[in-house]
Amino acid sequence: MSDPHGIDPRAHSDPRNVYPSDEEFYRGDRPVDAALPEDRPRGGGTTHRGRLFTVVLIVFIALVVVVWFLAFP
Repeated sequence: MSDPHGIDPRAHSDPRNVYPSDEEFYRGDRPVDAALPEDRPRGGGTTHRGRLFTVVLIVFIALVVVVWFLAFP
């Protein structure tokens, strides 16, 4: 099945298998005359806030564990 929604090709004529586009789906919960831009943009941006902090925290914890085992065998 090469259909992006994984629909059986034999069921394409079924009206229950009509899916809105991403724009239509996400526009459904916003007012038509929205004055402000969307505060929670959907679709995943390219920013990865906190990734460096997470890596440093994991390395720090691993270092503490290694030092603990070396200090108290």
